[in-house]
Amino acid sequence: MINKINEIKKFLGSIYLEREHIIHGLLTAFVARQHVLLVGPPGTAKSALVADLAKCITGTNYFQWLLTRFSTPEELFGPVSLKGLEQDTYKRNTHGKLPEAHIGFVDEIFKANSAILNALLTLANERLFYNNGGIVQSPLFSLVGASNEWPEEGEGLEALFDRFLFRYEVGNIADGNNFILMLQSNVPPQRPTISLEELEQLQMQAEMMTTVHLDVLEALLVIRDDLKVEGVRPSDRRFRQCLSLLKAAAVLDGRDFVKRKDLAILSDVLWVTPEKNEREIVRRVVTDLALDPVEKELAQIMDVTNELMVELGAALPEIKNSQGADAAQKALEYNTKLKGLKEQVALLPDRDDIKESKQNILQKIDDSMKLVKTAMLAV
Repeated sequence: MINKINEIKKFLGSIYLEREHIIHGLLTAFVARQHVLLVGPPGTAKSALVADLAKCITGTNYFQWLLTRFSTPEELFGPVSLKGLEQDTYKRNTHGKLPEAHIGFVDEIFKANSAILNALLTLANERLFYNNGGIVQSPLFSLVGASNEWPEEGEGLEALFDRFLFRYEVGNIADGNNFILMLQSNVPPQRPTISLEELEQLQMQAEMMTTVHLDVLEALLVIRDDLKVEGVRPSDRRFRQCLSLLKAAAVLDGRDFVKRKDLAILSDVLWVTPEKNEREIVRRVVTDLALDPVEKELAQIMDVTNELMVELGAALPEIKNSQGADAAQKALEYNTKLKGLKEQVALLPDRDDIKESKQNILQKIDDSMKLVKTAMLAV
């Protein structure tokens, strides 16, 4: 089953470039039965990615809807049954709606009004839907919310925002080479799948048969205390829910126990407000506890590489349009920086657990160097 998950990751990663981190988070959330929030501008493939992932899990009910400020509860939870009204009962027909879905995607979720919000909170938190005074158990294991912007304070959306354990910022493609690949749209012919029954086995394995040892719990305590010093205070409930993500991460790595390195996924979980400074604080604190020195260095090189790719993407048109020595000098500076990063990666030890990450970084560096070379030839 893990091989099937890895095939799905590879398949989606080849279509949705620079989204590997989010794809891994979505699959981890599905195994952990937790919710995910995607925030980014229109056109960044938020809904398409989730819909494609849902198609990879056969046997699931998938529900997708776009909210507006004028949306009504009927759109998410179903219309009132006319037959029920004839019998003096107020009951919704939930067939094909969110209460009967395994995976739900609600776009512009922060436009939910109070009439929708209360039912949505109960459904997300307890997987329960109240219908005609009765309680209906929902099969929902993950609600994915999407928005073009973070919620503003004072809008009464704090409770809904807190229901999403994973929260990702989704941007446009940064690397020029990936942008070209995206335009070419080379979709693999065969879609890998995993059945709902197999996914439920992984969910049970994570919940019932995966151990969190004391050293990991103590590391969580250190993270909590370090964040408190920095003024970041995730709730006890959020820390408690983190355990499900850690167990899911272990299962997806083929283990029945959690390692300290699994804590790295909490970088996208433990911040309270979406301010960039707070997110950076959480990332630094979590990384310091989760990674060994070699992994930390590799993560730093990846950060510098990504930042340089963004900077290079903005500078390439200027280099191509410049003349003479100035353009050549700028191109040479970027080439020197990229070579330096490549040398840093080469100095890292040959370890199986970081082999794939090293290859990914080297590939990004080589692609960027080719773009620089092309720009230099155009001068």
